[in-house]
Amino acid sequence: MKKLTGILTATIAAAALFLGANTVANADTTITVGASAAPHAEILRHVQPQLKKEGVNLKIKVFDDYIMPNKALANGEIDANYFQHIPFLKDWNKKNHGTLVDAGDIHLEPIGVYSKKYKSLKKLPKNAKVYVSSNVSDYGRVLKLFKDAGLITLKKGTKLETATFNDIKTNKRNITFKHTFEAKLMPKLYESNEADATVINSNYAVQAGLKPTKDAIALEKKSSPYANLIAVQKGDQKKPAIKKLVKVLKSKSTQKWINNKYKGAVLPVGSQK
Repeated sequence: MKKLTGILTATIAAAALFLGANTVANADTTITVGASAAPHAEILRHVQPQLKKEGVNLKIKVFDDYIMPNKALANGEIDANYFQHIPFLKDWNKKNHGTLVDAGDIHLEPIGVYSKKYKSLKKLPKNAKVYVSSNVSDYGRVLKLFKDAGLITLKKGTKLETATFNDIKTNKRNITFKHTFEAKLMPKLYESNEADATVINSNYAVQAGLKPTKDAIALEKKSSPYANLIAVQKGDQKKPAIKKLVKVLKSKSTQKWINNKYKGAVLPVGSQK
């Protein structure tokens, strides 16, 4: 009897261990991704059901600025973030001795110039005042828009990814670029109509109800290298859950959804089957 009891006990214990291991193996992997409210968090919410099928439980933490998401990622408070482009990431790493990396480029948010007074950049008058955010990594994007409109030229050898307003060589209309504002404040500054033109990142433009393809007097082209990406701590780009996240975001179905929803305000970057 004692022998039989021992066998039964051992069998039950083994079964419990097996079931426990099987439960762990089948449990969803939970990852938390920090994101701007729009379009990033909206896109993440769209792919949550698909990731759930892939065994990934996606949690989203919304940030309303460009300062805290990288700090939270570097501190291990979140597993990834989705709000920035590669020049911004490089600049942040340089200034903060960071090691954050790009796990995958997802979409482009064309930066745009908006004005309540003029219909195109070429219509800006002499001594025009233009408001720009304090994001140094966006300065090259802004300069290119004004350069392409024939309003400025840049010094020889200027690299757009590291360019500043000090790299302007000629400024035919003596345009003043005031660049001391937080990016999230730009829509309010546009509404105040203080400047002749205001430069706004598309995520904040969309949040403010603007339609970049319709309302901007100049808009960045799709060929821009400033794609928004999934950032992670170095090494984490190889984790299965992160790879699944990037794959789902770059899938043809997700990219089609982005095109349909944002109608040019957000442009997909490549795709995967």
